[in-house]
Amino acid sequence: MREVTERCGEFLERWKIAPHTLDMEECCHLFMEEMERGLATKEGSSLAMIPTYTKADNLITPGEKVIVLDAGGTNFRTCLISFDENMGVKIEAFTKRGMPGVKSEVSAKEFFSILADQVEPLIEQSDRIGFCFSYAAEINEELDGVPIVFSKEIKAPEVIGMPVGRSLLNELAGQGYDVGKKRVAVVIDTVSTLLAGKVATGVSPYSDYIGFILGTGTNTAYVEKNSKIGKLANLADGSQIINVESGGFYLVPGGLDRRFMDTTKHPDNYHFEKMISGAYLGAFSQVVVEQAIEEKLLSKEFKAKFEQIKPLNTTRMSHY
Repeated sequence: MREVTERCGEFLERWKIAPHTLDMEECCHLFMEEMERGLATKEGSSLAMIPTYTKADNLITPGEKVIVLDAGGTNFRTCLISFDENMGVKIEAFTKRGMPGVKSEVSAKEFFSILADQVEPLIEQSDRIGFCFSYAAEINEELDGVPIVFSKEIKAPEVIGMPVGRSLLNELAGQGYDVGKKRVAVVIDTVSTLLAGKVATGVSPYSDYIGFILGTGTNTAYVEKNSKIGKLANLADGSQIINVESGGFYLVPGGLDRRFMDTTKHPDNYHFEKMISGAYLGAFSQVVVEQAIEEKLLSKEFKAKFEQIKPLNTTRMSHY
């Protein structure tokens, strides 16, 4: 048994999968450097550090209904949300369907048509639409979002570079709806998480808030002073939420990580996300298991049974 344990330990260490093979202090130092570089310039950092023009101290009007859309890594959700005087949340007319572009590639027309079909039953309920968009997007001063890249293996290349709020309203207008007074505010899921945490705690002793996502993908958001955002000129005093896009952090510690990333849709993007998030853990585990089989760490019987359950996914891995 000791020999098996030692061989497994050597395997994990050689392929830099064992926890102690990662220098956490050095990793954090590199991460902070990338953050500072990303705030200073629009190019040259693996962390996009995207300004969102969203403040963390906006007030909520009790009783006002807002149409809420959530484009996640797996599903697209819609509902109506309002808050009472005590900031208790009320969720109505909740629906969910698969995210377009997960199973097969879709055109921009198909993408926004699917979204509009889900929004249509709610469109007369409010002029305010909050769109939680779980992908890297440049947010402009009108709070519309322009996708930079689709992670999580979403296949909708024509949508890249299109303002998602305006494009959705255009699709609804094409279906005959008056969208002249409708306003869409696009925020990513990580920013939404930060704002939800602030609402949930109410009046609290906390000096600030962080949004952190670890699910199908991973990301981080925090509040930064405008004076430190060097890549944007003429910002007013104050602060805003920064979308770090932390899943993009360039970190490839081992050969198996590199081998796996080369099988993904965008091999050179979102290294950190591909190392820790749910969309990729199952497929990466398959690469590790196949290497262990090749090195005869696992038996012939295991190999035969493993062939029957491939391709490995995160859902199956969670059973173990």
